[in-house]
Amino acid sequence: MSVVEKIKSAQSTAFSFELLPPLKGNGIDGVYRTIDALREFDPKYINITTHRSELVFKETGNGLFERVAERHRPGTVAIAAAIQNKYKIPVVPHIICSGFTKEETEYALIDLQFLGITDLLLLRGDKAKHEKQFAATGHAHATELQAQVNKFNTGEFLDGSKMKSLVTPFSYGMACYPEKHEEAPNMESELYYAKMKVDAGAEYLVTQMFFDNKKYYEFVGKCKAAGINVPIIPGLKPVTFMNQLTVLPQIFKTDIPEDFAAGLRKAKTDAEATEVGVEWCTMQARDLIANGVPSIHFYSLMATQSVKRVAQAVY
Repeated sequence: MSVVEKIKSAQSTAFSFELLPPLKGNGIDGVYRTIDALREFDPKYINITTHRSELVFKETGNGLFERVAERHRPGTVAIAAAIQNKYKIPVVPHIICSGFTKEETEYALIDLQFLGITDLLLLRGDKAKHEKQFAATGHAHATELQAQVNKFNTGEFLDGSKMKSLVTPFSYGMACYPEKHEEAPNMESELYYAKMKVDAGAEYLVTQMFFDNKKYYEFVGKCKAAGINVPIIPGLKPVTFMNQLTVLPQIFKTDIPEDFAAGLRKAKTDAEATEVGVEWCTMQARDLIANGVPSIHFYSLMATQSVKRVAQAVY
């Protein structure tokens, strides 16, 4: 059963969360600890993020440096396979445009098919840290990546050759932005691209994190009016650090409501900010569940215990 089928068949609001692969050189134990802390809430799936290589300077001797590409969080496919094998929980690896060639994407799709992992989240991904604006290595847009996956699902490789035996097609979701993507000129453009993704085969959409439920409800209403009828999964993140009051809006272009901001401004320590974050996220989750959302997806980076507290309060 695909992720979207699990979401649609759930008797109540489903629970899911996102994981990062461990940093290069670290083991998988930290990933398992996160899952162990959250699996009591019956996650319908676990997302595994994918990370591009970044250019760094390395000393070569005699005071000279060269720029080399390093990937600090490798292993998305392997981590996904390990989780699915150990926990029997569906995994959804991220497939991204950023930093990956079309050929590398095809190899990842082949590996995932061999492993029996057939749910994906397709994303453009962020620009590299050294880039002023996004520069395509392979695909420039998530919809182009989507077209490659669609062609793969029909049994056709990049070079036009055909698979000798067809396998289970990939089921996938894509991203959407209730407060619009930072590069979108307006909300109408955001809706245009969301509909393009759905019309081309996206079976559900997952939102960027937001802290104002009203903006989610307004976005969902506009999507329905535009003929977008797939599940739109709200993405929530409990704030855990004082500096996230300014960092999150800067990075993710999301507004923080004044009531929430005022509470965070009063926090004198990160521990106090965590309490404010848990309270606000719990309020958001309760309201979303009361309004019948199909699922809630939690961005758990650096916030596993906060996500657990929210889930204990609402599930």
